[in-house]
Amino acid sequence: MIRTKICLTAMLLLVCSALFAQENLSEHLAPLKPFIGKTWVGTFNNSSDGKQTIDVSRWERALNGQAVRILHSINNGEYGGESILYWDKEKKSLVYYYFTTAGFMTHGTMSFNGNKIISRETVSGNENGITEVKSVGEVLPDGTMRSTSQYLQNGKWVEGHSATYKESPDAKVIFK
Repeated sequence: MIRTKICLTAMLLLVCSALFAQENLSEHLAPLKPFIGKTWVGTFNNSSDGKQTIDVSRWERALNGQAVRILHSINNGEYGGESILYWDKEKKSLVYYYFTTAGFMTHGTMSFNGNKIISRETVSGNENGITEVKSVGEVLPDGTMRSTSQYLQNGKWVEGHSATYKESPDAKVIFK
């Protein structure tokens, strides 16, 4: 009986420790905790070609809580990418790298202002002449997330995409 109680207590401690480890994030990433472990589906508001654009985004804790990994795909894998966000001690800034299925990548910084996530990134290898992106993500009172962006394209700032995201646990990020 006592042996059973000790075993159950030990198992409970192991489970609690594992759950705590999964939830633990670097203090610099703490503002992203509400997104972790969730999948979001966003509909772009200003699709340039007239067809609906759907983005599925999955946010995950990575590297023992020292990073956040974001996978996303658009229109069932027509386009997609992966981001890794982490605290850069030397720069004293949250930085990220974003790799795409279109063969280009970006590198940027992220900061927080209230419920807004503000990012600015440098783009390498974009065939449309985009060299920089500024974006703002905002959590709205109803729990949705709105994202807007601007692109530095051929030397001029132009309006980029905007989308509203809702949590969607059953949605899947798809890569072809």
